Amino acid sequence: MPQPSPLPTARRRRLGVELRRLRERADLSATQAAALLGATQSRVSNIEAGRYGVSADRVHTLARHYDCADEPLIDALAAMTGERRRGWWEEYREILSPRMLDLTEVEHHSTALRVAHVINIPGLLQTRDHARALFGHTVPALKPHEIEHRVSHRVKRQAILHREQPPPYTAVIHEAALRMRFGDRTTIRAQLHHLNEMSELDHITLAVVPFDNGPFHTSGQGVDYLHGPVHQLDTVQLDTDHGAELIDSPAQLERYHLVLDRMQQAALPPAKSRDFIAQLAQDL
Repeated sequence: MPQPSPLPTARRRRLGVELRRLRERADLSATQAAALLGATQSRVSNIEAGRYGVSADRVHTLARHYDCADEPLIDALAAMTGERRRGWWEEYREILSPRMLDLTEVEHHSTALRVAHVINIPGLLQTRDHARALFGHTVPALKPHEIEHRVSHRVKRQAILHREQPPPYTAVIHEAALRMRFGDRTTIRAQLHHLNEMSELDHITLAVVPFDNGPFHTSGQGVDYLHGPVHQLDTVQLDTDHGAELIDSPAQLERYHLVLDRMQQAALPPAKSRDFIAQLAQDL
């Protein structure tokens, strides 16, 4: 009998969460679901916790038992099964926090990304020198080799924006983040130029919220909205003092979708945003 995985991947855990939600909507207990599946209650519980893998056929079987007729959702869940090879981020398993690796995995599989940052430049748009300066201000302080591990991980994350078929990426950045002084003038100017260069790519939309556009509702934390193949599989990542926090409850997803809408409405159009960033770089 296979043993439960002590380190389930983020996608396997999310698959389990969605299967549990389907079971609960069908008003079935784990024991009842196990009987329908011809398995033990502990097996169903371990699947829902992400500790056991599950086949695509079994996902379809469970969906039938749960009276789920949402074919796009079922197909998307089935597509999350059967992955044997772990991603490149696993090389950082003993170096970085599990939350950071979970974010990387979800990000890697996203079909589109929409982010809004008030204090920091979004990670996928940071230059290597900016990231290094940023990690140099972490509390508690990181050792030089720890900083370099985080920088290399951040740069590898950015590869998703340079794929042959990259996901659409929308970034709303507040003027406060653009004016933060991480590094010397050369580093700051290079970061601003990099933002404008990236914004010229067809799949990237960058919009700036200037101070003059007034206040809007936000806690100041960065919000990354990661789109799944169907909206039920979307994920929100929040920047917190204790690391990345992943959220997938439907009510919270809807809330942060509205937060991003309001921030984007407060932002300048892309062309004016590029001019704004270019002027900031020139004024340094």
